[in-house]
Amino acid sequence: MRSLVRSAGWAAGGVLGAATTTVLLAGRAYHHHIAKLRSDAAELPHELPAVREPDREYTVTASDGVVLSVEELDPADGEAPEFTVILIHGYLVDRRSWLFQRHDLTRSTAPHLRVVLYDQRSHGRSGHSPRSACIIKQLGADLHAVIRAAAPAGPVVLIGHSLGGMTIMALAEDCPELFAERIWGVAFLNTSAGDVGGSGLPEPVLSRRSPVMPLAAWLSHWGPSAHAVERGRYLCRNLTWGLIRKLAFGPEPVNPALVDLLQKMIKATSFEVMTDFLATFGAHNRYAALAGLQHVKALVVGSDRDRLIPYKHSEAIAALLPDAELVQVEGSGHATMLEAPQQVNKHLLNLLSRCAADLPSSADGALAGGADGA
Repeated sequence: MRSLVRSAGWAAGGVLGAATTTVLLAGRAYHHHIAKLRSDAAELPHELPAVREPDREYTVTASDGVVLSVEELDPADGEAPEFTVILIHGYLVDRRSWLFQRHDLTRSTAPHLRVVLYDQRSHGRSGHSPRSACIIKQLGADLHAVIRAAAPAGPVVLIGHSLGGMTIMALAEDCPELFAERIWGVAFLNTSAGDVGGSGLPEPVLSRRSPVMPLAAWLSHWGPSAHAVERGRYLCRNLTWGLIRKLAFGPEPVNPALVDLLQKMIKATSFEVMTDFLATFGAHNRYAALAGLQHVKALVVGSDRDRLIPYKHSEAIAALLPDAELVQVEGSGHATMLEAPQQVNKHLLNLLSRCAADLPSSADGALAGGADGA
């Protein structure tokens, strides 16, 4: 019996690490394939920008008691910020995915920005959530708690990638008045307002009708198999690297350090957490919630080579927002903010400048600090 559990756990870990095995080669040929991916990127600069230490780091307690890890960065030149930008990351990663945005946005001088980053529940440094609370609606409530703590006064702009964009929509669904009063702009990067499992994400993995992930979810919560599941992920680590490269990025050469960064974040997310959030994707439908964003300036970014959330999802969001700029990043995959940071940041800064142009003069320098700076 113990042997059966171990084998099943390894298999489940391997299934998650593999995600969709048809996209890659196997065995020795596969390792040659990985070597070629790294070789193709040999001419790219492999140095990533240094991570600036936060000016403040603290925790915020969500409505159900889960502790969220938050950090803030003031404008790099020491000037007073004109408003607060909150970055909300996606599924399986953490706030490190905003590497290039935290670097560039804090250096903006027109406008000056205070940047807030936090880890979603069960991700990064934030506390573990019960499975029943691993739903997008709760993530929206978590974002509201972060806003109350980190930006209790002054205008706010929200930027969300993938699940982070869905989190913004959940907040708009439950608190539309917040977007009329406090939220001046939103940016949706590679995200969807609904029908996630029906198009883009591989249905055999994420469909609620699939027998694979319910089995994996059961194994992840069954104590005797937990170690075996994680062992399966470890044994499939090379395969996982290649799948991340294939599924998160476009076809052009990619700095291997970026793939390494994504792999590090995903590796830090337990198999149990991976399965805890699966059901909420199938239930996500917030097209109606976009009505709560009618008063804010918006940027919608999608990629023509996104294998996880196709560009048509971005088109559908932009069609419902009267003041939205729609951008297609050509040749990029799902992790656009890492793969094409210069292009993404250019459009983000343009959105932020548009928001700043409409700020009343009394808003300048009126921001309150976060939990440690209050």
